[in-house]
Amino acid sequence: MLHTAFWVMSLLVAAMTAVPAIAADGAFNSAFKSPLDLPAVQSDLSMRVPFNGLARAGERLIAVGSRGYILHSDDGKTWIQAAVPVSSDLTAVYFASVRQGWAVGHEGVILHTSDGGSTWEKQLDGKQAAELILKKYSRPSNPDDPMAQQLKRDAEAMAGQGADKPFLDVWFENDQKGYAVGAFNLIFRTEDGGKSWQPWLDRIDNPRALHLYAIRKVGDKVLIAGEQGLLLKFDSATQRFVDFPQPYNGTLFGVTGNKKVILVYGLSGNAYRTIDDGAHWEKVETGVKAGLTSGFVGDDGMVVLVSQAGHVLLSANDGASFKRLKIEQPTPIFATIETGEQTVALAGIGGTRFQPLK
Repeated sequence: MLHTAFWVMSLLVAAMTAVPAIAADGAFNSAFKSPLDLPAVQSDLSMRVPFNGLARAGERLIAVGSRGYILHSDDGKTWIQAAVPVSSDLTAVYFASVRQGWAVGHEGVILHTSDGGSTWEKQLDGKQAAELILKKYSRPSNPDDPMAQQLKRDAEAMAGQGADKPFLDVWFENDQKGYAVGAFNLIFRTEDGGKSWQPWLDRIDNPRALHLYAIRKVGDKVLIAGEQGLLLKFDSATQRFVDFPQPYNGTLFGVTGNKKVILVYGLSGNAYRTIDDGAHWEKVETGVKAGLTSGFVGDDGMVVLVSQAGHVLLSANDGASFKRLKIEQPTPIFATIETGEQTVALAGIGGTRFQPLK
């Protein structure tokens, strides 16, 4: 069971607002079907479900959320529901180029689009992921290695539990190379655009199998942020994610920044920044106590953070301090992205909306 207010809240909201499957004759279908076997229902209610992830594909905006719903908009006003082969809750989305994008979510789902988000195909699910993990780690080459034995136990447990592990974030270096990360140290890597995915559980310094909430490139570093203050950096020499100096032991939901600053954020409004690659961290006073769920550094250097209580926080000094934007009717926000000059898109409870920053 995940141990954060953000994740528990998103699960509860998804359950309460999920749209039931509807048969062709309009009757509700009470027979259970796995979300992996049930395509996302085309519905006029799709705009109302919680959305957990946002991305841009050129000028197009993509939103992903509950029940496999993916929407795209080319003008910010009209939203079109995409064809999606699963109805699993989706947690994150990333585009490496205008046409090539990936979305991830519950039941170990990884989806891919090659047409800018109009249609999607499944590249991986939790059952396949468990089989790949079991195949790789069930027969360690060195039976006396404690880490190898732990990986073997983890692989056997995952295989026995089926397709229940969620991916929580996805990031691609280019159209071919990328990662998907998730709960209980779940991490997969592809080098062929997702045609094949390989487990990387042995290439990450996470012996307690803590949840991996976010993966992003910040400056010249690829960083993973996770549970209990976990912060990792990709080491190209060893081809591993290794410990990166961390500021505190509370859960981190995200990491953002640029060449000048790295900013991490998470539970209870906590945020920390470093301007010397982690040698020194300073706590940022955000002025809020709610979990910070998403953030980015804009093209103009403006830093934006949002919270599960509906806060929108702005910084014009590389995250050293923030001011709170006045929101008339705040609702929980799970994702944000820059959409234009002094405007952001917000996704969360009740769908998506646009928010001026002035």
